[in-house]
Amino acid sequence: MKICDTHCHIGLLYQNSVEQIRVIDDAKRVGVEVIISVNTNLNDFYSSYQNIKNIPNIYHTIGLCPEEVDKPIKDWEISMKEGLGYDKVVAVGEIGLDYFHKYGDRNKQIEFFLKQLAIASDFNKPVVIHNRMAREDMESILKSKLPSAGGIMHCFSEDYEFAVKMIDLGMFISFAGNLTYKNAKNLHDVAKKIPVEYLVVETDSPFLPPASQRGKRNHPANIVETVKYLADLRGVNADELSEIMFENSMRAYKINR
Repeated sequence: MKICDTHCHIGLLYQNSVEQIRVIDDAKRVGVEVIISVNTNLNDFYSSYQNIKNIPNIYHTIGLCPEEVDKPIKDWEISMKEGLGYDKVVAVGEIGLDYFHKYGDRNKQIEFFLKQLAIASDFNKPVVIHNRMAREDMESILKSKLPSAGGIMHCFSEDYEFAVKMIDLGMFISFAGNLTYKNAKNLHDVAKKIPVEYLVVETDSPFLPPASQRGKRNHPANIVETVKYLADLRGVNADELSEIMFENSMRAYKINR
C-alpha cells in the first residue's frame, strides 16, 4: 500500500522532535510514503518546520486558520510570504471559514481568508481549505478568488452537490477518519460517488481518529483503516485505490517525485 497523508498536524501531535520523528517512522512502516505537515498558525509552522525539515518525503504548508482571526499577529503576511520561500513548503493552509465556532465575526473571517487566498495566488501555491458551516460564502469566494493552482477541501463534510461544485473549480476532495463512523451516512454516499481522480485521504492527526481508535489521539499510521474503509465503500481493491490517491495527492500539491 502506497499512501499520502494529505493533512497531518504533526506539531499538534507532539512538539518534541524525537516524538515527531517516531510518529513519522511508525507511519512509514505501514505504507505512508508522504506526509503533508499542515499548520494552523505561524508558531506551529516555524516550530514543526525546524524539527522535521530534513526528513525525506515530509512536506509543509503555512497558513492561519480561522481561529487566528482575532489574535494579534504582527507582520503575519510578511512572515507567511517568507515561509512560502522555504524548501518543501508546498501550499497555503489550512485556511478558510468556520461559522460553527464563530471565530471573530463573519466579515473578519472573510477578509482574513481573502488575504491568504491572494498570497497563495501571488506565490502560485495550492490552498488547503477548512470549511465548517460556511457553504454559501465558501462557494462564492472560491468561484472568484481560488488560486489557479487549486487545492484541497480538507476533511470534507458537505453533500455530493457541493463536492461537484468544488471539483469543477479545480479542488480535490479529502476524507478523514470520520468517514469510517457508522453514522456518517452522508459522507459514505459522497465518498462512493466522487470521481476517483479527485479523491484524496488524510488523518487530520491528532483529530478525527478512525472508528477503531475513537477516543484516542489520531496518528498518521491510522490512515490505513480509512483507506481500506473507503475502498470497501467503493467496491475496489485498497492497494489499487491507495496508489491512485497517492498520485492525486502529488498532483494536488504539485509535488514532483
